[in-house]
Amino acid sequence: MPNIDVNHLSFTHDGRYIPVFEDVSFQMDTAWHLGFVGRNGRGKTTFLKLLMGDFEYSGTISTKSVVFEYFPFAVEHPEDLTYEVAEEIIPELEMWSLEKELRLLNMDPDDILYRPYQTLSFGEQTKVMLAILFQKQNGFLLIDEPTNHLDVSGRKLVSAYLKKKSGFILVSHDRDFLNECIDHVLSIEKTNIVIQKGNFDSWWENRERHEAMEMAENDKLKRDISRLEAASKRTASWSDKAERSKIGFDPTKVEKQISRRAYEGAKAKKLMKQASAIETRQSAAIEEKKGLLKNHERVDELKISQLPYFSKTYVEARDLSLYYGEKMVVSGITFRIDRGERVAIQGANGSGKSTLLHAVMGEDIRHTGELICNPQLKISFVSQDTSFLEGSIAEYSRTNQLDDALFRAILVKLGVEREQFDVDMKGFSGGQKKKVLLAQSLATPAHIHVWDEPMNFIDVFSRMQIEQLIHDYEPTLLFVEHDSRFSDNVATKSISL
Repeated sequence: MPNIDVNHLSFTHDGRYIPVFEDVSFQMDTAWHLGFVGRNGRGKTTFLKLLMGDFEYSGTISTKSVVFEYFPFAVEHPEDLTYEVAEEIIPELEMWSLEKELRLLNMDPDDILYRPYQTLSFGEQTKVMLAILFQKQNGFLLIDEPTNHLDVSGRKLVSAYLKKKSGFILVSHDRDFLNECIDHVLSIEKTNIVIQKGNFDSWWENRERHEAMEMAENDKLKRDISRLEAASKRTASWSDKAERSKIGFDPTKVEKQISRRAYEGAKAKKLMKQASAIETRQSAAIEEKKGLLKNHERVDELKISQLPYFSKTYVEARDLSLYYGEKMVVSGITFRIDRGERVAIQGANGSGKSTLLHAVMGEDIRHTGELICNPQLKISFVSQDTSFLEGSIAEYSRTNQLDDALFRAILVKLGVEREQFDVDMKGFSGGQKKKVLLAQSLATPAHIHVWDEPMNFIDVFSRMQIEQLIHDYEPTLLFVEHDSRFSDNVATKSISL
C-alpha cells in the first residue's frame, strides 16, 4: 500500500494566474529512494513544502501519519556560532556525534563550530547542514538540492548515507549523484507528474525512447493529415460536380433522359459519403496528434561569441600562492590558459578555488609568485552567489547595460517562462536565478568566461544544453564545478588544488 497518496492536487501561488499544479494525482511509497527531477521553476520545492503543510491547496495529500524532515534547515540566527545554530535545529543534539560527522565530511570541528555560521563558505554551510541531517534517525527525508556547493568527496559521502536510509525524496540535478542513491524517479512534466522505477540514466533513456517514438508518430500523422486534406479537397470537388450534374439542377448542361436521374443521384451520394469519411479520418488524426509531445521539453540551441584576443595565452601563473587574510589557501601552483581551452579548477571545499578565480579577475588578493593576466582582458563572470538578485528582468538588464533583446532570448532558450520577466527575481527559484547570471554572461562580450559553480540549481535539460554550447563553440573557459559528469564532458584540462 502507498504511504503517500496525492489526489486531484491543484495549487497556485498568491498573486499568480498560472497554476503550479492542476488536478495532479499519483502515489508514492515511503520505502522508495525517490529522485525528484524537472525543469527549474516547475514546482519541485513547492511540492515538498506542500507535503510539509506549508501552503494551502485544493485536492488531498494523504500521508498516513508520515513524519517529514526537510533539508536544508531554516537558520533563524546566522550571526550565532555554528554549534549554537546546530542546537537551535536539534535541541537534544549530542555535540560529539556532530563532530564525528563533520570529520567524516573532511572538516575540522574546532575550526567550524566556533565560528559565526554566516562567515562559513557556501560549501562549509552545506556540510554543516548535512552533518545535522545525519543526526536525524527517524522521519521521511525531503532533501532539496543537497549537492549545491558540495565538493566531489562530500557528494560521495552523502550518497553513501542516503543509500542506508529507508526512504526519501531527493531533489538534485547531478546525474551521477542520482544514479548512486535512487531507485525511483519522480519527474514533473509539463502536464503531469510521472513516477518510474530505476535510476536517472534508465529514466532518461526511457524518456528519450518514448519521445523519439512520439516524434516519429507525430511526423507520420502530419503527413497523413496533409494527404487527407488534399484528398478531402479532391473528393469535395468531385462531389460538387456530381451534385450539379443531377437532373433538375442545371437542365441546360445535362442530358434530359429521366433514366439518368437515379445514376447521378447515387453517384453524388457516394462521393459525399467519401468526403465525409475523409473528414472524419482527418479529424481523428488531428486529435491523435494533439495527444502527442505534450511533455516535450523544447531545448533550443544556445550561442556564444567571444572577442578576439591578441595573444594565444590568456592567463599564466608561476609558483603562485594565494592568501585569505593570513591563511595560505593556494600553494605554489603553475598553469597556463590558452585560447580555446576549457580549464576546470578542482579541489575540496575551502581549497581556494573561488579565491583563484577572483585573483584571475584582477581582484586585490594577497599572493606570492607570478600571476600574469593582462588588465585589458575582458572577463564575463558567473558568481556562485545569487542572493543579490532582485527587481524585474528589465531593470536588471538596464542596470547591467545588456542587449535586452539578446538577454531575454537567452533566458527563454534556457527555459525561463516569459511570464517571469515582470516578476521580482526575489521570488525566483534557485535555478531561475542562476540562469539569469548565465544569460548575462552569455550576453556580455568577453575574451574569456569565468564561471564559479555555474551548474548549481540548474536543471538537467539546461546542463546538457550548456554542454552542447561549449562543444559547438569551444569558448575559452575557466570554471569551478563539482558536477563530475559536466566537468568530464566539457573540460580540456584541469588545475588541481
